[in-house]
Amino acid sequence: MNNNTQKQSPLIRLDWIKERNPKLTIISLLLLGIFLYIADNRFDAYQVRVLNLCAIYTVLGLSMNLINGFTGLFSLGHAGFMAIGAYTCALLTMPVAVKDQNFFLEPINEVLRTIVLPYPAALLVGGIFAALMAFLIGAPVLRLKGDYLGIATLGFAEIIRIVITNLQTITNGALGLKSIPAKTNLWWSYGIAVFTTVFLVWLINSSYGRAFKAIREDEIAAEAMGINLFKHKVLSFVIGAFFAGVGGGLLGNLLGAINPLLFRFTLTFNILLIIVLGGMGSITGTIISAFIVTIGQEALRFLDQPFSLGFIQVPGISGLRMVVFSALLMLVVLFFRRGLMGTNEFSWDSFIGFFKNLGKGPGKPLSKGGTES
Repeated sequence: MNNNTQKQSPLIRLDWIKERNPKLTIISLLLLGIFLYIADNRFDAYQVRVLNLCAIYTVLGLSMNLINGFTGLFSLGHAGFMAIGAYTCALLTMPVAVKDQNFFLEPINEVLRTIVLPYPAALLVGGIFAALMAFLIGAPVLRLKGDYLGIATLGFAEIIRIVITNLQTITNGALGLKSIPAKTNLWWSYGIAVFTTVFLVWLINSSYGRAFKAIREDEIAAEAMGINLFKHKVLSFVIGAFFAGVGGGLLGNLLGAINPLLFRFTLTFNILLIIVLGGMGSITGTIISAFIVTIGQEALRFLDQPFSLGFIQVPGISGLRMVVFSALLMLVVLFFRRGLMGTNEFSWDSFIGFFKNLGKGPGKPLSKGGTES
């Protein structure tokens, strides 16, 4: 009887683990919901804005990591896709009266003037437009590799920005858009961030995700295994652009005002910084890095203002915040060559095992006949 029980115990333990992990995930989502409810009602406007930016940059970082990290493409066109999503969502959510106030130099296109959509539909349309543009760009460009692909996508992003600057009757040109409805809140930004994370986890663990990773590791070997390189590259590029467009829509309706200068190539490099710091090819690392970079830049903002160290008064130096932040990032990169997480991902088993091992000193027996290494 005892022998049968011992033989069945590994299976029982495996079933318990399979049941435990979904429960822990549901509990963590409930805790996130409770935190968002408290933050939405108790935090001030500045703190809520920073939390929103953390979630938005999580969406943007994950979308770029799909292209650059998991598929191995060197794309620098994210700012262009964000601009498409931001302008589309803003124009589709603005009331007619607000559109008339913005377009005072030249009247807005009459068809666009009368279209007003709910916020979720506007986000979806913005993402679809960005994905469509990515498909049109990707068809000729994704046959390039390495630095050539990066330069080409960077050029297309700048072309998109210039086109937006000159479409006076559609985008209001260089004047940009103001009084955009403040539709983005913690529930929308974190809800979309969670959806993006779940979708990408499912995608990466599917046959398409394995094909993306195979292309990243060795294109010749992947093609020899029967993987259609062009099809999968375009698919990754389009999906990444879709979520970039949705993230741009979230950002535009959070800021309340956008203009073409907001979507310069430096915005792409900020997102690239997030995925490099977190780990190219790590969903967990991107999420962690998005919070670290966003909160870190805000926490160091006091360096641009005069402050006292107690024994000396330090004058405010414009740009000192970014100098210190860049130096800290250099230190992190020196110690974590592949980013904070590398290509590793969070799992409940490793999380629980970490806390279990905290109480075990070196040399403490782990099981009969074995000690902790």
